[in-house]
Amino acid sequence: MNFRKQHSIEPTPMQLAPLVDVLFLLVIFFAVTSHYAKNEQVMDISVPAADEGKENENRTVGEIIINIKTEGEIIVNGQQLTEQELLTKLQNIASIYKDQAVILRGDEVVDYKHVINVLNTCQKAGIWNIAFATRKPEKEAPKN
Repeated sequence: MNFRKQHSIEPTPMQLAPLVDVLFLLVIFFAVTSHYAKNEQVMDISVPAADEGKENENRTVGEIIINIKTEGEIIVNGQQLTEQELLTKLQNIASIYKDQAVILRGDEVVDYKHVINVLNTCQKAGIWNIAFATRKPEKEAPKN
């Protein structure tokens, strides 16, 4: 004899609101990150090729990328800066982060004096961790 009533437990319906929230957060995250990644690729800069260049896979967070265009324009985070503005910006950053990393992306036809001016500005600001961006050389087709 079974005196207890048999109750069937109804399955709980899937909650869609938290799923939609997470989905919207992911869409916003990828939209924002792709926007910043596109800013660096849109630049009209063709860095020189180097055989011994290697891809730096362990890049540090917060690296500053300084782009030097063909006419000597200095671009940081999509903003064109003068040497004095760059110096002020780098001094402010170097006062907070002592080992700040900087990557110089100079066009392959830019005058050498423009690169030296940016290096000199980095030196004045107290930044010593500087790398130069290069690309791998394109492989030539074998000649028959």
